[in-house]
Parts: sequence; structure tokens; C-alpha cells
Amino acid sequence: MNPKRGYTGELPPARFNMARYCLQAAARTTPDKVALIVVSDAGAPVEAAEHWTYAQLDEAVRRTAAGLRRLGLEAGARLMIRMGNTSDYALLFFGAIAAGCVPLPSSAQLTEEEAAFLLADSGARLLAVADELTIRPPPGVQVLGMTDVAALRVGHEPLDYADTAAADPAFLIYTSGTTGQPKGVLHAQRSAWGRRPMYQGWYGIRPDDVILHAGAFNWTYTLGVGLTDPWANGATAVLYNGPRDVTVWPTLMEKYRATLFAAVPGLYRQILKYNDLRAYDLSSLRHGLTAGEALSTALLEQWRTTTGKALYEALGMSECSTYISSAPSEPVKPGSPGKAQPGRCVAALPVEGGEEPLPPGETGLLAVHRSDPGLMLGYWNRPEEEELVYRGEWFLGGDLVHFDADGYMIYHGRNDDVMNAMGYRVSPLEVEHCLSRHPAVAEVAVTELSVREGVSVIAAFVVPRDPDEPDGMDAAPLLTHAHAHLAGYKCPREIIFVDSLPRTANGKVRRRDLARWRR
Repeated sequence: MNPKRGYTGELPPARFNMARYCLQAAARTTPDKVALIVVSDAGAPVEAAEHWTYAQLDEAVRRTAAGLRRLGLEAGARLMIRMGNTSDYALLFFGAIAAGCVPLPSSAQLTEEEAAFLLADSGARLLAVADELTIRPPPGVQVLGMTDVAALRVGHEPLDYADTAAADPAFLIYTSGTTGQPKGVLHAQRSAWGRRPMYQGWYGIRPDDVILHAGAFNWTYTLGVGLTDPWANGATAVLYNGPRDVTVWPTLMEKYRATLFAAVPGLYRQILKYNDLRAYDLSSLRHGLTAGEALSTALLEQWRTTTGKALYEALGMSECSTYISSAPSEPVKPGSPGKAQPGRCVAALPVEGGEEPLPPGETGLLAVHRSDPGLMLGYWNRPEEEELVYRGEWFLGGDLVHFDADGYMIYHGRNDDVMNAMGYRVSPLEVEHCLSRHPAVAEVAVTELSVREGVSVIAAFVVPRDPDEPDGMDAAPLLTHAHAHLAGYKCPREIIFVDSLPRTANGKVRRRDLARWRR
């Protein structure tokens, strides 16, 4: 390995537990400081919200760890969390990590069919599930309802944080796979330490910050940016679990004196559209953070003009969280998500092969050096997937980019067909597999369609089995079928009927040509 190439930030200690890293120091030095506020009613007084101090969080997490161990869950065992947007979700996630177990956070939006796949594929021995989120676990899986989850914290002494190694497994998340089935991404305990380049390379975070995150507890964007990083820095995290209403966010920023606000670009766009921000006191807000999808120049300028506040973008992936970003310490360059965060080794590699980074201005595959402590341990039981993403000392994320002479990254799209829907990565193969099972479908191909700058939707191009049938070209049954088998964010927004699909000489569907392939 080239001695000048690799991660140059401080490496984690050999013995490291992610939950301990996030909670123990603040619980000892500022035990009475509020660490977490959960708001259910944006219109209610501040004191009506759920408040947790660092001392209370530390004890609740370690009691949860003790409860899991008392159930017989040993170190390294997986448990799946299929719950709603409540503080119990966070306590169970961090409690499992504190015990040395491996939680699998899953989205409440998943259908029972999708959730069952994750449960079976992960080999989870325990399932924590909300009453309204049904699932039929296979034999041998212990099920905890919401009362059982709360009871984990009762009746026994808090467990000390597990003496885990930095490279021990910490949590398992699922993302889109190239085969059409979700694949598990296994992260190490050190992954929390691997987020340290974001502290000043994106957030500009301080212990006195109040960070309002717009995501649900079950999203890894929220678990990382909304909880892990604020707690590791002794800051206050604010999360909202009330009805989804875009008009609540300015109210929450004002009422809870948020200093940082994190969301996907689409939500910033909606906030500007449906709120008169001049009617709110946003003086406490230093700036906004955005990730999950590309930030358009128009939205960036509109937010700046309307609020007088900056927006700092980050680019990342499930396998390494964010590693490219803009920050208060670096001038924002419109059209670019920023530069490599301090300490990270990031490059553009030739698409056709090779390990030598391309010079500025040349487009290639975005790559992160394998020495980065934030990089995943690997894909869960998917060795064939790992072969596709590693090239020597580099991990390839699938994005086509170039770096300019000043180090700013310019995005050129995906080198594969993975789509971005509301900040979630979605494989077209998964959507195609679902729709192909409908009897009215002969062939189907799925892609993203741009509807305006910075906004795209998932569209399905369908060759009907019998277009002359009364329902042969009716989109409604296909959309109903999709929603019955796929999470809402994976479902196509548009069904386009075509006579045939564009194909290469070898018969492979050309998804990039679909937008021009209409009747």
C-alpha cells in the first residue's frame, strides 16, 4: 500500500463500544443535561414533550442491555426492531449494542412480506414488534411486544457496557442489492468513531447544539445524524413523532430553539412552499444539514434568500455513511456536495479498472479507502456482492464523479441502476420483480424519471400481457399490487404502458433509455 494513501484521521482504540462512546462521558460530566426530546404534539408546551437527561439515557440503555442478556441473547446475536417512531426504538437499538448484540433497525413502512425476508435473512433470534406491525416469525424466534420492550428496563441492575473490540459487529442494516433482494450491511462498533470527520467536516457541531432531525427513529440517517453524533458530542437531540405535517418544522425550530436542522432536500423544498418562514423566529438556527439526495442549486439559493441561513450538503452511502460534504469551514460551491471530509481518503478511479486515482477533471467511480474506520465490515452472507464493490485497497460506491482542481466533487450519476427515492436507495430489480408477478404484466422495466430540477420519481414501463383486455392498460391494479408487496417509498408513482422495452444487442434492457421510450 502506498504509505501516503489511506485514512489519516485518529484511529479508534482497540477496545471500543459504540453505545459507551455515545453516552458514558456525558452521563458522568453533565448527567442532568437534556440529551433527547421527543415531541408528539408540535402545538403543546415544551414541558409536555418527552425529555431524557444523559443520566437517564445511560441508565435506561444499560438496563435494556441487562434485560436482553437475561432473555438469553448472547453477544453477536441479531435482533430485529420492527417498531413505530418512539423513544423505545432508540433505547432498544443502543441497548442491544451496549450488550454486544447486533440490532437490525427496520422501517415501519415495510410490508409484512418485506419484513419477513429481513427477519429470515438476518437469522435474528429476537423480534421486537409493535402491535400494529404484523409479522409471522419463523420457529425459534422470540417475539417481544411493546410492553415486553418497556419491561426490559425493569427489575434488574444496569449492565456495564460490553467490552467489545472496535472491529466487533455493532448493527446490521439492509439496503438495495444488485440481485433485486435487499442485502445486509454489517457495521462495526468502530463505525461511530468513523463518523468523527463529520463533526467539523459537515456539522460544525458544538456541545451546546440543539439538533432537530426530521427523520423517523428507524432511519439510519436519523440514528446517525439525529442521535449518535449529537450524543457523542454532548449535544441535545430533538425528534418529532407526531402526525406528518410539513408545517410543524418551523414551529419546532422556533419552539425548541434548534441550532441545527437536518432533513432531505425534498423536505426543505416543501417547508419553503407551504410555510411563510418570515412569521417564525429562526434566530437560533445556525444552518441546515441535508443528505439523502442531491441538493439543487435553485433550492440552495431559495433557502439562503428566504432564511438567511446556509445549507450544508453531504454525500454518503449505507456502507460508510457520509464522507463528502460542505461545512461552515469550507465555502459552499453550488452544484457540488463538497470535498472529502478531513482525514478521509477518497478518489475517482477509472471505470474500466485500476487502483490509481484519476487526476482532477477526469470522471470515474467514486471510491473510499478500505482503511476508513467508518467503512462496513461487509455484506451479510453476500460474498458475491462484496466481489463487486472492492478493488484492491478501495471500496467502490457506484457513483460516477470527478474532482475539480480545488477538491470539490462533481456528481455525474450512478454507474449502476440503483435509484434514489425520498433519500432511500431502491433497486429497480426489486420493483420489477414485484410487478412482474401481476397477471396483466408481460414485461416491466423500472427507472427514475425527472419531473423538475432536483425532483425525480420512480416510473414503471410495462408491456401489457393483453392490451385489448378491459383492464389490460389500467395502472390502478398495478399500483395496488405494488403497495401490497412493497414499502411505499419503493412503489412507482407512474405506470407507463409501452409496446416493447429498449434492449441492447444482447437482449439486456437499457434502463437509461426508458425515459425516451414511450408510445
